Amino acid sequence: MKLGPCVTTAAYWLPLIWAATTAASPSLEKQQQPYSTWMADSTITRGVEATRWYTEATFYRGVEAAHNASGDARYLSFLTTQIDGILQRNGSFRAYDLTDHQLDNMRIGAAILYLYTAATEPSAKARYRVAADFLYDQLVHHQKRTASGGFWHKDRYPNQMWLDGLFMAGPFSAAYVALPGPPSNVTAAWDDIALQFDLTETHCRDGSSGMLRHGYDESLRAPWADKADGSGASPHVWIRAQGWYLMALADVLDWFPLQHAARPRLLGYLQTLARAVVRAQEAASGGWWLVMDGDSPGRKGNYIESSGTAMYVYGLLKAVRKGYHADAAEGAAFVAAARRAYALMTDRFVARNGTNGGINWEGTVRVGSLDTTGDFKYYTSIPIVENSLIGIGPFILASVEMEQLPSS
Repeated sequence: MKLGPCVTTAAYWLPLIWAATTAASPSLEKQQQPYSTWMADSTITRGVEATRWYTEATFYRGVEAAHNASGDARYLSFLTTQIDGILQRNGSFRAYDLTDHQLDNMRIGAAILYLYTAATEPSAKARYRVAADFLYDQLVHHQKRTASGGFWHKDRYPNQMWLDGLFMAGPFSAAYVALPGPPSNVTAAWDDIALQFDLTETHCRDGSSGMLRHGYDESLRAPWADKADGSGASPHVWIRAQGWYLMALADVLDWFPLQHAARPRLLGYLQTLARAVVRAQEAASGGWWLVMDGDSPGRKGNYIESSGTAMYVYGLLKAVRKGYHADAAEGAAFVAAARRAYALMTDRFVARNGTNGGINWEGTVRVGSLDTTGDFKYYTSIPIVENSLIGIGPFILASVEMEQLPSS
């Protein structure tokens, strides 16, 4: 099925059988099956609430990849059950607050489109299309924007764009625009997707490190907004915000038309960030610090965080698989950094569950926000939680990518 002028779109969603080879890691002797399916199965066994929230939707993204890689119909069945649990038969959401405008609401749209593309039953296909149409309408016609056209992250944060939001809305928007049918002005829709990244780059990119601050306030009213240089940027590079952004770029490029003028810019954004991430990798462990800028690495209270580390591994390896790196040497550097980080994750953050043969996920910070001071003390004060879906989903994505690499 060809879906417009975008890049291998059907291949992105429809199940593919990938030859999986197990990546070498120090914990290989403990491994019973590929980590991608082992972690997916363990999480499903523990139980995942059927909600439309971005935490569950992030896990669903990992399950999509596990389904594509393994061809196991159980994963598609799980996703179908979860999504059908939040939709009425006519495709409307069982619970949706029309006054709640936030980009986090959009992440579930990508999972809905995954099922839409895979569905063969006409009634199911129609149901998922109704749900996707509704979400896209909510995004482009009801989500508030800055004067420059950037989506507010939430109504409660006027004129603020956060890196998180690019992952919540970007891949869904791109997948939706690539489908036949609305929107009527497809060129303008692609322009709008690119604009969200352009604005983020303009305000959040640090020219010296190549990394990006967590977000910015275009109105300069937030207490953390940088007024000195007029960027409105927040003070720090937070690992997971930058991870959301790297994953967003890697996924949006799957859909973005080859001939669109913005595609080279988006590719450049990904390359610049991937190089910066490799430079920032912690030498001793192979992971990345929770707060990554300036003198924060190694500072008391800071630590190597698991969800962002998984996101970086996924982004680096996908960039290599899709040919987004500049040359062979850069690709080799990306893979080497990812291998080191993946070995760390399987040793430190994957834990055996002695009661059922499953595995747990450790070391993920619960949340990170810009509704406070956005300073070092804030980020390092947030607790670490076990089995966070925000970390599990990216770990599965990273595992699928790692399991495709040659073993040597």
